[in-house]
Amino acid sequence: MNVDSRVLTAVAQFGPTADSAANRRRVAELVRSAATQGARVVVLPEYSNYFIDPFDASLDAHAETLDGPFVSALQQLAAQTRTCIVAGLLERGDAHRVRNTVVAVTEAGPIAVYRKIHLYDAFGQRESDWIQAGETTQPQTFVVGGIRFGLMTCYDLRFPEMGRILADAGATAFLVPAEWVRGPLKEHHWQTLLQARAIENTAYVVAADHPPPLGVGLSGVIDPQGVTVAGVGSGTGIALAHLDPGLVAGVREQNPALRLRRFRVIADSPQPGR
Repeated sequence: MNVDSRVLTAVAQFGPTADSAANRRRVAELVRSAATQGARVVVLPEYSNYFIDPFDASLDAHAETLDGPFVSALQQLAAQTRTCIVAGLLERGDAHRVRNTVVAVTEAGPIAVYRKIHLYDAFGQRESDWIQAGETTQPQTFVVGGIRFGLMTCYDLRFPEMGRILADAGATAFLVPAEWVRGPLKEHHWQTLLQARAIENTAYVVAADHPPPLGVGLSGVIDPQGVTVAGVGSGTGIALAHLDPGLVAGVREQNPALRLRRFRVIADSPQPGR
C-alpha cells in the first residue's frame, strides 16, 4: 500500500469545562500540537464546547448552532492547520433540550454531522432529561486519504449494530468522541468495547475521552485486530497513529467476517413516547 494513502490521526484527550472560551483555547492548543506532528485528522472528546457536572439548565444557554462560535473556530483552526477536526458539542435542540452532536470540520466547514442516537440513560444517569435524541438517519462518514471515517459517540459503543451500520457504509475507521463516566468496571468496559468494535468490524477505532476524575481517560487508537497502537493515560494530551488502509484490507482478507455474516442491520422504527 502506498504510504501516501495512510492517514496520520490524532486523538486528543482533555476535560472540557463550563468556560466555553477556555475550551476553545484548549482545543486550539491540542489541534496545533497534533498538526505540528503531521496529523491530518484530530479527534476531540464529547461536549468539547461546554460541559458541566451535573447537568443543569446552563446546557440550553450554552448550546450553539452549527454556524456558532465553536464550529466557526474549528473551521478557522482547520484552515490554519490543514486538518480535519472531529469534536462533540452541545447543539441547540427543541423545547429547552439540546443535541449531543459530533461534527467533522475542515476549512470548508462541517463535512459530516452526527447527532447522538443512544442516550445515556444507564448507570443511574438520565441524559434524556436534558438531551434530544438524534434520528436514525444515514450513517455519517467522510473520506481523508485512503480512509473512510464514520462518526459515533460514547454510549453508542454498547450497541454493536452502530458500528456495523458504519462498516456497511464503507467506514474503515470509527471516530468516538466520549465522556465515559468513571465507575466500577467502567475502565474495563471502555477498553473491551473499543477493542470489540474494532475486531468485529475489522476497522480502526479512534476514541477520545475526558480524563479523570469524571472520565476514565485512556483515549486511544485501536487497530482492526483490536490492538491499541497509540494512547493517552489519565491526563491531558494527544496520541498519534497512522491509519493504514492496506492493513484493513489485509485483515479483512484473512478474516472475512463482514462478508460471511448472515444478518443485516436495519433501523428501528420510532415507537410512541420515544
